[in-house]
Amino acid sequence: MNLNGYDKETDVKYSKIKNVHTGILDKHGHKMINKNISVKIYSTNEENSNEWNGYLKTNDQACLYQLYEWQIINKGYFKHSVYNIVAEINNQIVGVLPLVSLKSMIFGHILCSMPFVNYGSCCANSTEIEKKLMEYACELTNKIGAKYLEVRSQKPSVINMKESKNKISLTIKLDDDYETLWNGFKSKHRTNIRRVYKNGITVKKGGDELLKPFYEILSKSWRDLGTPIYSIEYFKKITQYFKSDYTIFIAYKDATPVAAAFNGYYKDIVEGMWLGLDNQYRQYQPSYVLYWEMIKDACERGFKTYHLGRSSTDSGGESFKKKWNADTKQLYWQYHSNSIEKMPNLNPSNPKYKYLIKIWRILPLKITQIIGPLIAKNIP
Repeated sequence: MNLNGYDKETDVKYSKIKNVHTGILDKHGHKMINKNISVKIYSTNEENSNEWNGYLKTNDQACLYQLYEWQIINKGYFKHSVYNIVAEINNQIVGVLPLVSLKSMIFGHILCSMPFVNYGSCCANSTEIEKKLMEYACELTNKIGAKYLEVRSQKPSVINMKESKNKISLTIKLDDDYETLWNGFKSKHRTNIRRVYKNGITVKKGGDELLKPFYEILSKSWRDLGTPIYSIEYFKKITQYFKSDYTIFIAYKDATPVAAAFNGYYKDIVEGMWLGLDNQYRQYQPSYVLYWEMIKDACERGFKTYHLGRSSTDSGGESFKKKWNADTKQLYWQYHSNSIEKMPNLNPSNPKYKYLIKIWRILPLKITQIIGPLIAKNIP
């Protein structure tokens, strides 16, 4: 694993805050939550990466977005401060919580788990341990002067926090024989998929050799939504760190790329991470064939579950994903406020950003690819 992103910044920050915690400290300066559980911050290095990821392998609740590689990327590429919160009993990891500190003049200082991806939050052996990790995160938010803490969780908060329920995830249970899934679709849905094939839509899958067409399509899609895009270098870092644990899919109309997706793999789960469509080719509805080819691929690889990513409730995205017999699961955006009265609303539906979104949609694509990364890296 490449650890070029490591420096001593997090260690310095820890040395500044670890002694301000109230309560009993052990001989290493770690706060003792009780006589058995200690909570501390891991620095971002290879040894800690192995221990962290090794723990996640043993916990059935672990997800792709809790892996240590994300913290290395967030710290090394985006230059964000990261806090790798760990709960231990007898020097054995029993829970983890990745946090990223985002600072900007536009959005202020935010502590988040996890930004830029579908969700994050704690992975812990028990509710008690999860409580200690969350309480530590709230305390850390106050100590470093962040405006608020945002935790993107797949389950309700175990401590007293405000929650937003505007996001859901949709999940398909896979089968070794993808024909079983095909036969379970409604007749109209199968007809739509066949029609798109007849319209000349084909799909190619691969690795980093498909990054350029993927990025061009995603850039167009996000520009049309009014959303700043990350740099292509960010996606390159992901392919470097996750190596064989991802696949890029490109849908073509004849020889022209018209839709694209980026999927990640962890354990027996496929994570739908990013997907974009070139609006100029929307009438061909390439997403029907793109999704079906990705589902077939996941079945053939032996995965058991396919998370189609998150969607806003009652959105077009939710409606489309349900056509694939996806089950809906509530997501919980949890907030601890340090210096704000209302829960934040950093999404395109916020009237505050209406004018900026309108301008962004008409900018030349190359301009959004230059300016976008400077903004996007601070939007959780």
